Amino acid sequence: MQQKLTSSSLLSAIIALFLVMAPQEVFAMHVMEGFLPPMWAIGWWLAFLPCLAVGLVRLRQIVQDENNQKVLLALCGAFIFVLSALKIPSVTGSCSHPTGVALAVILFGPSVVAILGAIVLLFQALLLAHGGITTLGANGMSMAVIGPLAGYLIWRFSCKMGMRKDISVFLCAFVADIVTYTITSIQLGVAFPDPQLGMGAAILKFMGIFCITQLPIAVAEGLLTVLIYDQLVKRQLIQARSF
Repeated sequence: MQQKLTSSSLLSAIIALFLVMAPQEVFAMHVMEGFLPPMWAIGWWLAFLPCLAVGLVRLRQIVQDENNQKVLLALCGAFIFVLSALKIPSVTGSCSHPTGVALAVILFGPSVVAILGAIVLLFQALLLAHGGITTLGANGMSMAVIGPLAGYLIWRFSCKMGMRKDISVFLCAFVADIVTYTITSIQLGVAFPDPQLGMGAAILKFMGIFCITQLPIAVAEGLLTVLIYDQLVKRQLIQARSF
């Protein structure tokens, strides 16, 4: 009983820390509506659409074959929504925030995250004015496709190497978070290259600004994901997966 209270208290403390760190008078997150030039906005949308198609096929398989997983799917979607709505200003046109994708990546694989991420990004764009419709393709590729895929590869590699589950979960969340912002930096850098030094310099500049806030956020997100995963395993809602 005392162990459960301790875990709950620690979880509440971390969530409270996220809430305290998140300013309330910020009206931009991800890459905001209209910020990307039309060519880049359309290009990222075209790249994102096939990922959505693959994700829909995988989601249908999960719902048909594992009907009891619907609750966990909803939990993963809510986890992504809540964490990615916690925003810390980082640079004009975007901001730093957790992504929350690692839990879904571990439980269902990266393809499903494309669908969950798209739903989250759409709701945030329409209801919270965070992100945007024109930039949803770019935000989806960074937060719902490439970042989760990187986290998934780290998860599988660490499990095959025999690492402890809590370390594997932490690395999955940490890498997915950092890679998401690496891709966002690339997206902004190629769309707005430095007039003198070009795209490479612009990408490094965006990455440098993001890292100031994103590194501690990625660590905190990794710890929170470990706590949530451990609680699901202890309550026998999931099995510790090693692939």
